[in-house]
Amino acid sequence: MTVTLKLPDSLARDLAEKARLSVETAGVLLVGIAQSEDDLQLLGREVHWVPDDQYIVREGDRLSIRSGGYTRALKRADEIGALAVWLHTHPGGWPINSVYDDEVDTQLRDVFTIRTGQDFFGSLVFSPAEAGLFQFSGRVYLDHGVLPVSRVWAVGPRFRLISSVDSPETDQAPTLYDRQVRAFGGEIQKVLRRLRVAVVGAGGTGSAVVEQLARLGVGNLLLVDPDELEDTNLTRVYGSSPADIDEPKAEVLERHVRTIAPGVAVESIVGRSTDRPVATTLAHADLIFGCSDDNAGRLVLSRLSSYYLIPVIDCGVLLSSRDGTLLGIDGRVTVLAPGYPCLICRNRIDLARAAAEQLSPEERRQRQDEGYAPELGRIEPSVVTYTSLVASLAVAELIERLAGYGPTPAPSELLMRAHEREISTNATKLTPGHFCDPIAGQIGGGDQEPFLGMVWRTG
Repeated sequence: MTVTLKLPDSLARDLAEKARLSVETAGVLLVGIAQSEDDLQLLGREVHWVPDDQYIVREGDRLSIRSGGYTRALKRADEIGALAVWLHTHPGGWPINSVYDDEVDTQLRDVFTIRTGQDFFGSLVFSPAEAGLFQFSGRVYLDHGVLPVSRVWAVGPRFRLISSVDSPETDQAPTLYDRQVRAFGGEIQKVLRRLRVAVVGAGGTGSAVVEQLARLGVGNLLLVDPDELEDTNLTRVYGSSPADIDEPKAEVLERHVRTIAPGVAVESIVGRSTDRPVATTLAHADLIFGCSDDNAGRLVLSRLSSYYLIPVIDCGVLLSSRDGTLLGIDGRVTVLAPGYPCLICRNRIDLARAAAEQLSPEERRQRQDEGYAPELGRIEPSVVTYTSLVASLAVAELIERLAGYGPTPAPSELLMRAHEREISTNATKLTPGHFCDPIAGQIGGGDQEPFLGMVWRTG
């Protein structure tokens, strides 16, 4: 089982700052959880540092604290339904548990689990790094044994994937990617290989995104789409041919990826992000590209970003025409991450249409006849040139967030007006108290009921 610690940028920078102090520092990290058969994610919510007056000894290579240094944090964990992880720093040394640290873990395990009411205990060690945020190691104690924390995924204006010091990745990027390594470096290429990326929507934009991710060397891809390929899709869907008509788009695209990038682990799901089992699977991605045109699906992705600390890069393309004359070519790439406004705050979701999309066909027709639901199913114009252009902007945004070559602070939305040869950025404030607002307490909530704070269709 792979164990990943996901951290909002603010928490990651706080940990990095404490790791650089000259004396050991301890605290309790409160986390949500996302768990499947082969994946466990610890979702950082709050960190509570030991108050200065609770240290008995605090030096560069050792510390001792009173129980008051962690009891308030455990009470807070119980209040919000979080799990508690003990953490401390090794300022001048390697971030690996010493024999003394092992004894402390043993002593704290029962206290932490009893006080929080959770059958779980974790511990982490951080040290400063010459480059990047920090070095770390960690472990999770479960009934069936001890699991190492193998990776940290820190998300915000930048995306950073950090491997544990006791599970180093020393292999070199294949020469296949030499030209890319020359552009943004070998470490970024390694990160791309370790990423688990989901793409929701396998149409014109989604297939172009997948084509680029596979050729860039992203190691794990999950493709989600409910529809079958039609003849009118052949002009836009990468990897499709007339022989694929009536086949599920996601499966067509999966076969294409296996052909062009046999080293990529790829899986397809014929379904919608609004189906709870699909959304539950998406919750274990490191990053999601939203390439569907349904409002209800975008609502789910917005919530996944907040509840599970998943960056979402959402894409939209709109061609305006009259009587066969193209009038406007508009594209949008919006980045969602902890601390960023969601698609609802940005008015990128039509909530009335989202509700109508969730109705059964019979219910929707009845509501439409009564004037209570908007008409759905309009066929919009689409051209491969412009869906591919927006896809390229979206994938470029991923590379920029990993490599950091752009402006600081990074904009959270790109707006393209190809008919005016113009690209601009957009900034929006989040809605106070909304689920994407850290004050609301939903960031990193993870596996809770109701799932994503939503009511799910059962039929």
